[in-house]
Amino acid sequence: MSAVQTIVLNTTQVNQKIDRLAFQIHENTYNEKEIIIAGIAGNGFKLAELLAERLANFSDVKVTLVPVNVNKEDPLAVNASVELEKADAEDKVVILVDDVLNSGKTLIYGIRHFLQVRLKALRTVALIDRDHKRFPVKADYVGLVLSTTLQEHVRVVLEGEMAVYLE
Repeated sequence: MSAVQTIVLNTTQVNQKIDRLAFQIHENTYNEKEIIIAGIAGNGFKLAELLAERLANFSDVKVTLVPVNVNKEDPLAVNASVELEKADAEDKVVILVDDVLNSGKTLIYGIRHFLQVRLKALRTVALIDRDHKRFPVKADYVGLVLSTTLQEHVRVVLEGEMAVYLE
C-alpha cells in the first residue's frame, strides 16, 4: 500500500452515489412485493444496509437484508454462506452488493449460492468498479467506474466520515 492517498469521493459524494444506486434499484423493482439485498460480508454488507435504509425512505417494497460470507482468499475452501433459506429466495429479485468490484472473484463466488435457487432476477451492485475483470461478472448498478493500476488500492469507508480513497 502506498503512503500517499487520494480522496476519490468525499462523504457528500458517497451519499449521492448511494442515493442514486437506491433510486436505480427502485426503478427496476418498484412492482415487486419483496426484494432481497444480499451484501458481501464487511463493506459490501454495510453498503447493502445503507441501500436498504435509502430504499425505505421512498419505496414500499419489502427489503430482506442478508449477509453473504465469502472466503476472499480461498473461495473454494468453503462455499459462500448466506443467512437465508433457499426457499425464501424462490421467485424473488436478489440484489448482490459489494463495495469494490475488482477482478470479479468475490461477486462470482457470492453469486454461486444463488444459482441453486429459482430466482426471478439477480442483479449486482458495486460502489466502485475498477474494471480489472478476470471473471465474467459485471455490476448492473455502479456508483463510479475508477481506472486504476493493479498496484493501487481502493479503500472504502462507510461509517462515520464516509469516503473512498485511492492508495
